[in-house]
Amino acid sequence: MSARLHRVSAGDYWTDGGAMLGVLPRVIWGKTVTTDERHRKNLALNLLLIFCEGRVILVDTGLGNRLTDKQRDIYKPSSFLLPASLTELGVRDSDVTDVVLTHLHFDHAGGIVTGFGDFDRLTFPKARHWIQQVEWDTAQNPDGLNRAAYAFEQQLALLADSGKYELIDGEREIAPGVKLVRTGGHTNGSQIVEIEAESGFYIYPADIVPTMFHTALAVTSAYDVCRKDTVKAKQYIYSKLKERKGILLLNHDLQRWEIPAADLKI
Repeated sequence: MSARLHRVSAGDYWTDGGAMLGVLPRVIWGKTVTTDERHRKNLALNLLLIFCEGRVILVDTGLGNRLTDKQRDIYKPSSFLLPASLTELGVRDSDVTDVVLTHLHFDHAGGIVTGFGDFDRLTFPKARHWIQQVEWDTAQNPDGLNRAAYAFEQQLALLADSGKYELIDGEREIAPGVKLVRTGGHTNGSQIVEIEAESGFYIYPADIVPTMFHTALAVTSAYDVCRKDTVKAKQYIYSKLKERKGILLLNHDLQRWEIPAADLKI
């Protein structure tokens, strides 16, 4: 049986508009993008849930509910909606068999752990967590370029202690029709997800192509550690989608989720 896909909302948050749009000048995007008084742009947290041959695979985890006061002030997050969104689909935390982390920034890996007042636990206690080796290594020992982007003790130490993770190097099919491909670009170990589903072929590129603005080949986020690799990743993604007449899934766009290959103006 082919995979079935669902969008799952983990809420939203706000981040600096100029950083998010990167090389795209404000004079262009500022006319159409709403920002708040601190020039922050609102971003969705669109996660992906895959049902595949007895497996329940969640891609990314959102912000979680353990942000510091400083983070709450900077990013103005909504409530952590992931548990309620999964419940609406009839999925309990113990039902999730696999969690794919496209990368380990706080807005993708924060929901690995949930706080319950006096204690914390893994949000998905039975799940195997799939992470690229180089991403895990960077999160554990970030250099000067990456130090502000990772919080291993806050977000990942409990997972490390549990041993419920699998580190991969490059490309891996983790379930029938569900393949992870390391691209780099946004982070050293960023990976995308390619899915053969009942309704067609899909790619979830995470922060390689987070919003409609970023579908343009040259538009990359200022958060990307290697703009050249991000562009190469986009070229690979678009080639695959055009070949398969597939669909691109946008993780941070507030209005659009599915973008057919025919709508990609590249």
